[in-house]
Amino acid sequence: MSNTPTHKEPSKSLVIAAFAAVYIIWGSTYVGIEMAIRSVPPFLMAGLRFFVAGFILYLWCVIKGEKTPPLASILKNSFSGIMMLGLGTTGLIWSEQYLPSGLAAVIVASVPFFFVILDKRNWRKNFTDKFIITGLLIGFAGILLLFEGKGSLNLHNRQQLLGFIVLLAGTVMWAVGSIYAKYTVTMGSTLVKASIQMMAAGVAGFIFSFMAGEEPRFVWGTITGSSIYAMLYLVFIGSLIGYIAYIWLLSVRPPSLVGTYAYVNPVVAIFLGWLIAGERITTQQVLALFVILGGVLLVNMSKYKKT
Repeated sequence: MSNTPTHKEPSKSLVIAAFAAVYIIWGSTYVGIEMAIRSVPPFLMAGLRFFVAGFILYLWCVIKGEKTPPLASILKNSFSGIMMLGLGTTGLIWSEQYLPSGLAAVIVASVPFFFVILDKRNWRKNFTDKFIITGLLIGFAGILLLFEGKGSLNLHNRQQLLGFIVLLAGTVMWAVGSIYAKYTVTMGSTLVKASIQMMAAGVAGFIFSFMAGEEPRFVWGTITGSSIYAMLYLVFIGSLIGYIAYIWLLSVRPPSLVGTYAYVNPVVAIFLGWLIAGERITTQQVLALFVILGGVLLVNMSKYKKT
């Protein structure tokens, strides 16, 4: 994937539309997940979402004349896809059985910190920058704020606590997979790689569903209309349009600017969770959101000053 701007400057309206897609669509997927898993088991839902989206994208690439990469590249992309989507996003999907979508989005907003912590190649730079160090400490304080008192996260609710642990582990897996994909050389276009990653994550979701015993307890006739619509939204809007808008923006705008989606998604998720799913917004949840996002902004302060 090339992150350098193209020679021909794209229209401002197209850039704005792409940013709106990434900001709103990815923020709305949290509510979409919450609605989809009301009548579809989480692992099965993840498997269907990613495999169908990946297969559609792969077919589109084949029609365009894209070549399938060699086996070594397929395996490497499959690994990164399983880490990012199969463990990262699927962990989010599973945890939303017990966590409100808005709270889940706040927790996922901490993922930029794990990029800094796990990116060993840039440790010297990252841990000598006062903005990054301060931002990491502030962001960690925001995560701790979710535990304190009787706010958004109830420590005495074992299911919520387990959901938090799984989701936090999933964000770490997303960061690990992303860093692996960034530094591992593979063949094939960006879209072909993305399709392989999604299909691999879909297969992983089906395996998790089988291991969890979801199939014997699931009846296809019990799927509600709202879950079907949510699934279609996640496949075609969340996993296709949103992702394509994201990778296109990376080719025409600086990564630090495109990465601002991480600051906006939680706000969208909290608002839509309140508007559509009837979730309660607590003062502690909003405060934790601003603390975490403030930390993320500080972590990226050096990048903003250079772009």
